Amino acid sequence: MSQSPDRTGSGPSHHPDQRRRFDESFKRDAVRLITHEQYSFLAAAQAVGVSENSLRKWHKQFAPQPDACGQDASVEELHAENNRLRKQLRRAEMERDILKKATAYFANENP
Repeated sequence: MSQSPDRTGSGPSHHPDQRRRFDESFKRDAVRLITHEQYSFLAAAQAVGVSENSLRKWHKQFAPQPDACGQDASVEELHAENNRLRKQLRRAEMERDILKKATAYFANENP
């Protein structure tokens, strides 16, 4: 997996308060360990030397979305898709509410 040349703080001279930067290719390769190689988040994070939280963020960003169930889907597949879509909707509603509050806050702050 290639790391971008703009990655800061590699090796023993890395200070904990410095942020490391990884290019998109590195992130996609790390996510591929989960999506194609069946690594757990923890195992993949340890393998590439990043935090599990960072890897989860990259997974949300770069992992392919599951295909929608077709006409011949089983009841279990439909339930799983329904649960996934409900979770996705809750997240979108939460993000919308946060953006509404932020918009109102900044509108009141700058008359």
